[in-house]
Amino acid sequence: MANSTANTSPPPRQAAPNRPAPPVLTVAFAPIAEGTGHSIVAFGPGGIGKTTLAVTAPGPVAFFDLDGSLPRLRDQLPEGVDIRPVEGIISWADIRKALHADGWDEIRTLVIDSATKAEELAVAHTLATVPHEKGHRVDRIEGYGFGKGFSHVYETFLTLLGDLDTHTRAGRHVILICHDCTAKVPNPVEEDWLRYEPRLQSPSSGKASIRLRVREWADHLLFVGYDVTVKDGKGKGSGTRTIYPNELPFCMAKSRTLSEPIPFPKHDTTLWTRLFGASAE
Repeated sequence: MANSTANTSPPPRQAAPNRPAPPVLTVAFAPIAEGTGHSIVAFGPGGIGKTTLAVTAPGPVAFFDLDGSLPRLRDQLPEGVDIRPVEGIISWADIRKALHADGWDEIRTLVIDSATKAEELAVAHTLATVPHEKGHRVDRIEGYGFGKGFSHVYETFLTLLGDLDTHTRAGRHVILICHDCTAKVPNPVEEDWLRYEPRLQSPSSGKASIRLRVREWADHLLFVGYDVTVKDGKGKGSGTRTIYPNELPFCMAKSRTLSEPIPFPKHDTTLWTRLFGASAE
């Protein structure tokens, strides 16, 4: 019987199946968008006129009166302003539902008074909806553990900024009114110093800082302050006010278009004319 030899040669290679070539991606270019609204944050001491300034923006003005300011100011508001208070706003969820609802077509400006109060509602919403990592509920932000509560509130607040971006893309201006606080400015070169900043959450680490995120988000961060001169340690002023659109040692501020401080007499609308030109009428 003849010896058989095992066939050790590899099997013939099969042709690869014909696969369609991947689509070729081409970058698309577009003109600069027109008609987008401005995002504005105005902050300063209580009673200086931030609410009155906001309601004189181009109208109709939809107004989230979280601080209950309008009833007290009703008889002092300028004539002819078109204010549309948003009804039924009690909670954080109410704010977001209203921003996603229909009926915004006529509105030119959207005001939240105040973002400081909105942050308090965001804290309450976070406590009610975000459990501790071990599954139980907590009744205060510190209950989540070191720094974790700030992160939860930060993530909650970011959803509001996303909602407001939808309105600016639709051509509406958005104004957030904030109360003020003094904060220490870290200075790597020399001594630290104090300045006015919006009163929003801002841990010293800089992480989960709603204040810094709102500054980045805004087209214009405006400090409204009284004019004060200081001599021999004593401050003097006559009650006149100024709107500051740019960073100075005593205030956090920024603007994409404004470069000089603007005097702010009672019921003055120079700010809106500078920002929006003829469209402010």
